[in-house]
Amino acid sequence: MSEEHRLHTRGLTLAYGQRPVVTDLSIDIPTGKITVIVGANACGKSTFLRGLARLLTPRSGAVYLDGKEIHTLPTKSVAAKLGLLPQSPVAPDGIRVADLVGRGRYPHQGWFRNWSAADDEAVADALVATGTLDLASRPVDELSGGQRQRIWIAMALAQDTDLLLLDEPTTFLDVSHQVEVLDLLTDLNRNDGKTIVIVLHDLNLACRYADHLIAMKDGTIVAEGVAADAVTEEMVTTVFGMPCRVVPDPVSRTPMVVPIGRHHSAV
Repeated sequence: MSEEHRLHTRGLTLAYGQRPVVTDLSIDIPTGKITVIVGANACGKSTFLRGLARLLTPRSGAVYLDGKEIHTLPTKSVAAKLGLLPQSPVAPDGIRVADLVGRGRYPHQGWFRNWSAADDEAVADALVATGTLDLASRPVDELSGGQRQRIWIAMALAQDTDLLLLDEPTTFLDVSHQVEVLDLLTDLNRNDGKTIVIVLHDLNLACRYADHLIAMKDGTIVAEGVAADAVTEEMVTTVFGMPCRVVPDPVSRTPMVVPIGRHHSAV
């Protein structure tokens, strides 16, 4: 089982230049749970995730990892506890799949420790978990968008951190592979106790897979909690500007959002 590392923010404000994107967020990420962040484009979801991963320096406030301000901790120490899959990662030209996934082992390498059998095992496990073992010897730039996305997820898994942050991990995937990836992340959470934070576009998948859901608009939190409490017709209209009905999902019994278009009348 994973260790219980704690991640939270207090008064976090993030900006690009002079433009604030995330404003005064104080959030406790539930340990050992799956947190899903939703919101319209440009609402600050990805910026917030980058702030949690220490890729952005706060304009004010702070991110805390195990009670310590994350920007004061050594880079390798953070990387051994927290892994990030960004929205549009870029692979070096010509790199093979196994070599790219192997880069996730960097935090576990020391000055005097060479590549080990444990590293081989971690890479193989990550490839098997993402269904990409048969791609191990292929160049990454020859893969389809969906295959590439699964390889990046494998690299994040090979890092073997207790906290895992993923920005749109289902991008480029068809519906069946989206469900496979989210099922995989759920397995990692349930079986290994990993704390997982995911940014998703699909609100209904977010409702199905989130233990804790955060809805953002204009860099602030509009709603937070279990999906059954957080996802209401009023929230969806406020956050996404979309009239809808919220009904029980016939499979999971979680909230299911049914959009109301201009050519359909609400019943």
